Amino acid sequence: MPERRPTRSLPETLRTLRALRTPADPGFWRSPVRGARFTAVLGVVLLVGLTLLFVTGLLSYAAYNPDLNPVNDKTPGKGWLGFYLFSWPTGPHWLYRLTQGLHVTVGIVLVPVLLAKLWSVIPRLFALPPARSVGHALERLSLLLLIGGALFQFVTGLLNIQLDYLFPGSFYTLHFYGAWVFLAGFVTHTVLKTPQAVRVLRQGIPRGEGGTRRGESGTPRGESGPPRRGTDTLAAPDPLPATLSRRGALAMVGAGSLLLLITSAGRSFDGPLRRIALLTPRGGTDPGPGPNAFQVNKTASAVRITPADTGENWRLTVRGPAGELRFSRAELLAMEQHSAELPIACVEGWSTSDQRWRGVRLADLAALAGYPDRPPGVFVESLQRGGSFRKAALRDNQVRDGRSLLALEVNGAPLSPDHGYPARIIVPAAPGVLNTKWVETLTFGEL
Repeated sequence: MPERRPTRSLPETLRTLRALRTPADPGFWRSPVRGARFTAVLGVVLLVGLTLLFVTGLLSYAAYNPDLNPVNDKTPGKGWLGFYLFSWPTGPHWLYRLTQGLHVTVGIVLVPVLLAKLWSVIPRLFALPPARSVGHALERLSLLLLIGGALFQFVTGLLNIQLDYLFPGSFYTLHFYGAWVFLAGFVTHTVLKTPQAVRVLRQGIPRGEGGTRRGESGTPRGESGPPRRGTDTLAAPDPLPATLSRRGALAMVGAGSLLLLITSAGRSFDGPLRRIALLTPRGGTDPGPGPNAFQVNKTASAVRITPADTGENWRLTVRGPAGELRFSRAELLAMEQHSAELPIACVEGWSTSDQRWRGVRLADLAALAGYPDRPPGVFVESLQRGGSFRKAALRDNQVRDGRSLLALEVNGAPLSPDHGYPARIIVPAAPGVLNTKWVETLTFGEL
């Protein structure tokens, strides 16, 4: 007959349940790596990196020309959220290549730092009570906004880079709003925590009340309750044996960021660096042979452009005070041709080196349309039947720049179908999607 196990009494069961640690119990978190100094170092790196991300992100929205015409970027709220918008310059010609390349590269490189930072402070997300004071409540709220905003921005940004954006809704609108939510938490948390982080980095963890040494937990072993003031509230009160030092953990985070830098940054350069950019699109061998062998952001087939659309019957329509004018490709080639060496730089962060474009100046076409002296902005329409940015608006300063062309050739050869044959826009320092391909109509002046 099997031996019968004794049944636990209710008091014993309750004592057992009370003995079980939950995430709200500081003793639940036992990694010896966590600590205020470890978190402070990561915080300083993020302070610099996230500030750069936010600034370059706002510059990207300004470059998309949201204050001239609603057909370009879907940036919402041209009102108070668009207070910073300004006329994006055309020089230096590599400006957008630099700012957006930095935005995307820094965002990718910061992923290990962000994850390590979130891991280092996760015990605080479960700390009870939720708010001990008004200041503590503000800190917890800023932490939620910071973590939620950062995760949302990084996830949507990485999806846009790697998968041409599969997130539901408009990437531009969601990313824009998400940036401001993140900024609210970022600024609040920075104001509250920067003095403490600087103090910890300069002086270490001060000796707490009751003799707790630097680097130890704020709650001595065997005690419960809120941590003592002036002690390391992130360190585990009952840590497991160390298998990795905090310096080693920081080195691992840095190595991860360095690996991401090496395998992603090259998409903005030619040669070997582009070939080792294995983790980002457009990082492999340049597409195709010959003068048109450089990256494209969308192919003719992807937007349903057929040979019939771009054949002998194609005509460019130019509208303005002079009426509606129509030109064949041969007639455009017969006009005075100009050259400009300009790159293509895309919002996903990849770019080409300078390509040698040749075609008709937009300012010359504006003169034919009835604006011989001071050309206005132009509304550009493409033949493409699918995809975003079928229509785009360029500012007057972009039209007036002598390097802004309706390009017909590149690198001494006619444009390929994927590069916009029979004619495309090329403008210095503009995002790639504003360099409209397969141009059908140019409308100068007010719509």
